[in-house]
Amino acid sequence: MAWTGCGAPRSFDAMTAGARTPEELDTLLEDAFVLRDRAAFDALFDDGAVLMKEGLEARGGEAIGRALAGLWAGDWTYVAHPRRVLQARDTALVVANPGIHVLRRGSDGAWRAAISLLDLDTSITREDA
Repeated sequence: MAWTGCGAPRSFDAMTAGARTPEELDTLLEDAFVLRDRAAFDALFDDGAVLMKEGLEARGGEAIGRALAGLWAGDWTYVAHPRRVLQARDTALVVANPGIHVLRRGSDGAWRAAISLLDLDTSITREDA
């Protein structure tokens, strides 16, 4: 089960389809970071997505997976805090405290990140969470 901070806990398996809304994607990123769940994290990114953090740029699933392993080894986590969401049809921009994300809604209706720029220096380590 995963607790999203609102409503009742839901099965973590529900994450595999992507997010139902742009705002939910930020919360699901936090869940995947905290649980160190690579499969859940992969489900939240488009094919060919880009993940960036200062000094790091990863393009595509394998590279993003390696980048995640490095972030997790450094004990970084992600705490969701979306401040602003701008949406135009099937594209959304999520501005959050720990990052900026460009999302796309797929043909299945699920939202996934196409570009994520993480600013984990303002985030916290797993021990602080």
